Amino acid sequence: MTTLRVIVDDLVGDEPRGTRRYTEELTRQLIATAPAGCDVEAIVSAVTEEQLARVNDRLPGVATVTRLSVGRRELALAWQSGLSVGGPLGMLHAPTLLAPLRRHERGDTTQQLAVTIHDTLAWTHPAALGQTATAWTKAMTRRARRFADAVVVPTHAVADRLSERFDFGDRIRVIGGAPATTLRLPEDADERAERLGLPERYALTLGTIEPRKGVADLIRAVARPEAHDIPLLIVGPDRLGETSASGVAAAAGLPEDRVRALGRLDDPDFAVVLDRATLFVFPSRAEGFGLPVVEAFKFGLPVIHSDDPALVEVAGGAGLAVERPTADGDTGYPERLAAAIARVLDDAELSARLRVLASDRARAFSWRDSAERVWQLHADL
Repeated sequence: MTTLRVIVDDLVGDEPRGTRRYTEELTRQLIATAPAGCDVEAIVSAVTEEQLARVNDRLPGVATVTRLSVGRRELALAWQSGLSVGGPLGMLHAPTLLAPLRRHERGDTTQQLAVTIHDTLAWTHPAALGQTATAWTKAMTRRARRFADAVVVPTHAVADRLSERFDFGDRIRVIGGAPATTLRLPEDADERAERLGLPERYALTLGTIEPRKGVADLIRAVARPEAHDIPLLIVGPDRLGETSASGVAAAAGLPEDRVRALGRLDDPDFAVVLDRATLFVFPSRAEGFGLPVVEAFKFGLPVIHSDDPALVEVAGGAGLAVERPTADGDTGYPERLAAAIARVLDDAELSARLRVLASDRARAFSWRDSAERVWQLHADL
C-alpha cells in the first residue's frame, strides 16, 4: 500500500481561513481519487481528543490521523529551524508551507515532499500578513527553495512572482482550487434572504477594509452618480483596526442603507447572497488566486475585478477587468470601478453575456481535478 501523508493542521481551530478551506477540500478529494493501492493519512500537531475527532469527521475515508508530539506554534518554529519532531516521513504533501523542510535525497521515491505557496503577499504586501507571519513565510520559502521536491502554486501569476525572487527550476506546479462543495443554494433560501434583509438589487463584494482589498475604493465608487444608487453589501467584518466600512461610507456622503457589512457568513447564507446579487465586484489589488471570483462565477454573476494578474488569469476573460492604481498618487480607481459598474447596470446585453461567460468559466474549476493533478505530481516525483 502506498500512503500519501497530508499535513492538515490548518483544519484545527475555528478561525475561518482560506487555507483551512483549501486543505479540507483538497484532502477530501485526495481521499476520493486515491489510485488503486493508495491511501491517505492526515498529520496534525498535538491537538486535543476533541479536535482530533473533528479532523476525522471532516475527512471521511482517511486511513488514519497521526498526531505529532508538539503543538502548532512549536511545530511551526521547529520546522522553520529544520528540526525533526518525529512523525512519519515518506510521501508528504503540504497544502501550505507548514512542512518538515529539511535535507533528504531528492529523487528518492521513499521520501518526497511537496509544499504549497498560495501567494507572494509576504514580499508585495507584508502589512496584510503582519510582521511575524511575513518573517515565517519568507523563512519557510527559503527552506522550500533548498529542500522541497515540488512547489504547488495556484496560478501562473504566483509562479512568475516567485520566480523573480527564487530559483525553483522546474519544481513549480500550477494547481488551482475551486469553490467549496458546500457552497450551494439551501432549501430555505427565501427565509434566509428575509433574515439577511437583502434588497431587491445590490452589488456584492467580499473582504475587509484592509487597503489591499480595495473595498474602500469600491465604497467610494458606489457613491458616484454613475453607480445609480445601487446598494453595496460586503461579506466580511465592518471594522478593521481604526477603520470601518461604515465610516468610509459616511465620509463619502452615503446614507446608512447604501453600504452594509454582513460579517462572516456560513456557506448556505453566502450562497443565498451570491444567488440574489445583481453583480459581484472584487477590487483587490493583489491576490494569489481570487477564489471569490470563481465563487461568483459558480452562481452566474456578472463579475468586475481588478487587473491583478492572478485575477485576470482566473477570470479568463469572463469578467470586466479594471485597472488598479498605477502609483501611490493615483486616485482614479473609484472612478474606474464606478464606470465598470455603470456599464453592467446600463447594458442588459453585456450583463447577460457576462452571466453566460461566468457559468461557462466556473466549469473550469474542480476540486476533483486538482486532487488528480496532485496525485499525478507525486507519481511524477
